[in-house]
Amino acid sequence: MYDVSTRKRALALVAQGRSLNSVSRQTGISRAAIRSWQQRIEPLPRMTSPDPGPPADDQAYAYLLGLYLGDGCISAHPRGGYHLRIACADAWPGLIQECREAITKVRPGIGVYALQKEGYRMVTSYSRHWPSLFPQHGPGKKHERSIALAPWQQAIVDAHPWEFIRGLIHSDGCRITNWTTRLVGSERKRYEYPRYFFTNLSGDIIRLFTDTLDHVGVDWKQANKRNISIARKASVTLLDTHVGPKH
Repeated sequence: MYDVSTRKRALALVAQGRSLNSVSRQTGISRAAIRSWQQRIEPLPRMTSPDPGPPADDQAYAYLLGLYLGDGCISAHPRGGYHLRIACADAWPGLIQECREAITKVRPGIGVYALQKEGYRMVTSYSRHWPSLFPQHGPGKKHERSIALAPWQQAIVDAHPWEFIRGLIHSDGCRITNWTTRLVGSERKRYEYPRYFFTNLSGDIIRLFTDTLDHVGVDWKQANKRNISIARKASVTLLDTHVGPKH
């Protein structure tokens, strides 16, 4: 949008007898814009859309919040508004589809598209109101700033803890098969067992994950500063029931 002083300078050139083509070439401003300023020089008031309020679907929001905290970001558009972006690996087409569906459930009727990158797709959606839905948005990387849920977000997570856990694991977690050996009688045999891992650089996001695991009765261990391990059989069974491997 051009300010009033720029508009006046362009119109002053026209007033000198210059053609619209000539002024457009000199200033880089389109002829249509200059012509419209001859009728009205003041910028039209910017239309603002009302805040649509809370998420339309709390369960989908809990899942999307987990995806956002793991592999998401919000970036300002140069002309106003914001893009929500969630990075989803090409290896998991089911995850890409679930991410798109979650966005449309949280904000029905909103546009969602996937930009192909090298090895992943950036599921993207535009809205003026993403920062109000994800107040964790801010400058810099998530692990370099404080991350805490707003009271209304915590209420949604408390009501839908498994969806939140599922979103976090689908973004920054995995289900793997570990193995070890043990003696059976006098013979050493290979023993395999499933395990879930969650990895994140943010201590705050790690705490949100483990607090929610505690809420649903899942036993976990901190493998190191950035890794959480779930290996006990009963807890793995719970995660298999409510989360499952990415697909």
